[in-house]
Amino acid sequence: MPNVIQAIEAKYMKSAVVDVKSGDTVKVHQKIREGSKERVQIFEGLVIRTNRKGSLTSSITVRKIASGVGVEKTYILHGPNVLKIEVTKRSKVRRNYLTYMRDRTGKSARLTGADFDKRAVNEIHDAEAEAIEEKLKEEVAAKAEAEAAKKAEEEAKLEAKVEAAVAKHEPTEE
Repeated sequence: MPNVIQAIEAKYMKSAVVDVKSGDTVKVHQKIREGSKERVQIFEGLVIRTNRKGSLTSSITVRKIASGVGVEKTYILHGPNVLKIEVTKRSKVRRNYLTYMRDRTGKSARLTGADFDKRAVNEIHDAEAEAIEEKLKEEVAAKAEAEAAKKAEEEAKLEAKVEAAVAKHEPTEE
């Protein structure tokens, strides 16, 4: 029975995921769909919890302070809406779940930094995610190009009208 479950989970897991730990400061690139439009939103904050590291349902909880209010979001690492995770800072912590960070503000909320190879940690090639991100960029560029062409066409029509009006009102030499 576990083999069947693992086979099904393997089908939906991403091929490569960044190694995220509690205490890391991360940027999560999330795909947001608003009506028919899609965009990428970046949420930057401190990872206060990591759950079920090796499984399909592995998740992280990211906390940041926005306008003086603490905001926590939980992301499933293998979810289709999480495009990319970048580790910007790694801190030395001894716990998996940093609940005490909720009560801390200002200087008391600082964590001791740890040295790490940022390029090695963040450099993961997930072809599917990169293809999706590239597709979104191409769609935005195509829409912008179409709007620019439409605007140029309208300006050409207006210019033609202006020239026709000017030609109509010019005195003819007789």
